[in-house]
Amino acid sequence: MRTKRKVSLTIDQDLDAAIEKAARTYKMAKSQLAQEAFRLWLKMETEALMAKGYQEMAEEDKAFADTAFQAQREIVQ
Repeated sequence: MRTKRKVSLTIDQDLDAAIEKAARTYKMAKSQLAQEAFRLWLKMETEALMAKGYQEMAEEDKAFADTAFQAQREIVQ
């Protein structure tokens, strides 16, 4: 069971107005809207970090493969 925790945020007035409008449009509580926004942001940041890590691993693997290939060519010659 999840427990709720009350938090206080300070945001710009224009963002608050946009949140109010979205909450009315989608018939959601502002807290529910905020939770979904935070979850989405965390998911996107996690995916971005993972993509960066995979890219770095791919570059390291490519460099290792190039080194191994060069060593094999030297042995064959």
